[in-house]
Amino acid sequence: MINENNILRHELIGLNVEIASSLNPLNNGINGKVVDESQQTITIRTNKGDKKVLKSISNFIFKSKNNSFKVKGLKIIKRPWERVKI
Repeated sequence: MINENNILRHELIGLNVEIASSLNPLNNGINGKVVDESQQTITIRTNKGDKKVLKSISNFIFKSKNNSFKVKGLKIIKRPWERVKI
């Protein structure tokens, strides 16, 4: 189960996400489902297509079934398999 303590070690692909803030104002408010993740980016499937967002300049709100968690993008800059084994 995802909670505040383990969200950084959890698989992000499949979670619903919203960009809470970004240095790129065009990214603010993008929301959808995470469909891919690399060391530097998260790809979000939206109603208007897939959007690739830089982790380093964004803050995210990840949503699970019962909760939502705000995460600074700088905290998740790692390859997914490196981040989940911390």
